[in-house]
Amino acid sequence: MVGPILEEISDEMSDQVIIAKLDIDKEVNTGTKYSIRGIPTMLLFSNGEVKSTKVGATPKSDIVSWIKENI
Repeated sequence: MVGPILEEISDEMSDQVIIAKLDIDKEVNTGTKYSIRGIPTMLLFSNGEVKSTKVGATPKSDIVSWIKENI
């Protein structure tokens, strides 16, 4: 559900952010490392560290606002 929204945002904000998706079922250790308990979970990284986390499906406008507030 969030996947297509993230693809649109990736195209529109390609000069500001890199959006990557991870299959948490295949990468269990990564989920544990970042304490992911709900899907979808979006992590915003800066300089290799988590700057902000957003859990749950949300409209595109909310995701864009969240990204802009944290970059």
